[in-house]
Amino acid sequence: MATVTHICTLDYVAKMLGEDPELLEAIVYNDDNLTYGSIISVYTGPDEAITALTDDGIDELTDMLRDARLTAETWHQFLDDFVSDPELAQRFKAQPPR
Repeated sequence: MATVTHICTLDYVAKMLGEDPELLEAIVYNDDNLTYGSIISVYTGPDEAITALTDDGIDELTDMLRDARLTAETWHQFLDDFVSDPELAQRFKAQPPR
């Protein structure tokens, strides 16, 4: 793995990818969903942190979402597997496919 020289906040990644930030937050909430070291916690205070991704993490997330959206069935299965909040998963299932 190359040396990490910069990271992008999850909100910025959502804007770059045209994704809902809540979806990305739900996916990276479980840090096992991306390769170790791809998700970075940036502490902005004693009890406050924001999530950021490395370039490898962004690439991995992009590929993951592209593959998940091949069909409605794969998209729904992806949401069931990677989004732990059933109400949030249902909300994304109800949106028109991209």
